[in-house]
Amino acid sequence: MTADLSQIVKAYDVRGVVPDQWDESLAELFGAAFAKVTGADAIVTGHDMRPSSPGLSRAFARGAAALGVDVTEIGLCSTDQLYYASGALNLPGAMFTASHNPAQYNGIKMCRAGAAPVGQDTGLADIRALVEGWTETGAPEPVATPGTLTERDTLKDYAAHLRGLVDLTSIRPLKVVVDAGNGMGGHTVPTVFEGLPLTLVPMYFELDGTFPNHEANPLDPKNIVDLQKRVREEGADLGIAFDGDADRCFVVDESGDPVSPSAVTALVASRELARNGGKGTVIHNLITSWSVPEVVRENGGTPVRTRVGHSFIKEEMAKTGAIFGGEHSAHYYFKDFWNADTGMLAALHVLAALGGQDGPLSALVAQYDRYAGSGEINSTVDDQTSRLAAIKAKYADQEGITLDELDGLTVTAADWWFNVRASNTEPLLRLNVEARDEATMTRTRDEALAIIRA
Repeated sequence: MTADLSQIVKAYDVRGVVPDQWDESLAELFGAAFAKVTGADAIVTGHDMRPSSPGLSRAFARGAAALGVDVTEIGLCSTDQLYYASGALNLPGAMFTASHNPAQYNGIKMCRAGAAPVGQDTGLADIRALVEGWTETGAPEPVATPGTLTERDTLKDYAAHLRGLVDLTSIRPLKVVVDAGNGMGGHTVPTVFEGLPLTLVPMYFELDGTFPNHEANPLDPKNIVDLQKRVREEGADLGIAFDGDADRCFVVDESGDPVSPSAVTALVASRELARNGGKGTVIHNLITSWSVPEVVRENGGTPVRTRVGHSFIKEEMAKTGAIFGGEHSAHYYFKDFWNADTGMLAALHVLAALGGQDGPLSALVAQYDRYAGSGEINSTVDDQTSRLAAIKAKYADQEGITLDELDGLTVTAADWWFNVRASNTEPLLRLNVEARDEATMTRTRDEALAIIRA
């Protein structure tokens, strides 16, 4: 097909509508390009439950095999299960998923051996250039001896690896509601939780890439309403929601109240630091709560602040040898998981922390949730640059206020901070505000929004 690759090759992955923007013939070219750019003799592939995923994944495998590359196909899996396979087998990997996007979308998340990320600057631009060339000249010539396609099930090995990193054998019994959103959590949770002292109440575990119950994006409050209600009805200890490819997890407490990803980051950071003798670097992006670096320092660790986005986090993890990293978007990264993100491992840490003491989750996370936050507020603007300049002009010369431009613009005072970032893909500005109390947060938020939306 003739495709506009600028529309589907994003900063970190490939994503678009099937078959309008891309199809199996294009997937085959991506497989060949991935083989060329990685220079690998063998790769591993996996896919989610979307109707188009098996065909796209197999086409990609054919494209790689035609150039002599052996392909291990692990079939249905979560994204972090694919990262596990890439790490454990030390092979470059490709995961077919569009995460939480609507049913008509699909995409490819690619990594090098050991789950090292592939983004624009680390191979994705080269892959795109090869595919664009081949769409004009035809597919590359197959080699005389094609590679093999071998199916392999890694689910039990993935579960065993995760459970080897968190001890849940001696926790008190817990009742947990899990909303898989008809995504890959329905595939992984039963095996990972099997035999643990947990009473599992499953919601929407049927694998269905049309998402008949709600979008598989738990960061949108409307998509956790069913989970919150069920936790209260069941008298459960907590609820966990996974996104479509189950690499992110979102937690609600015993009352159904959301636990902020920053609080989960701080909680897991304290546990990972304890496992490492109170030493280690913890990465957090610049819009996680003030509580994250505070908790890291209190537990003997060194916090490192980064830009938003998994490629920056993974890069910094590798550079600093960090033991853990967390983002406001509920992505959690672990040194013991090849620096890759796994929502499942974060969920196990929350279960272990809760089950290792007698109080409710709300009391446990209160110590990690110290400030009032706005959450991310998006505003549609005609000119992102001029609005950012207006905010900078407003606060630039005010005493006691500092500005930095690590990622967008961060404005910090003694009692509050906010960050404004431009979206890469839409005419939006994203605002995050935090303050020492609710009234200050509200005032700061409204002041910033007035400038953004002027």
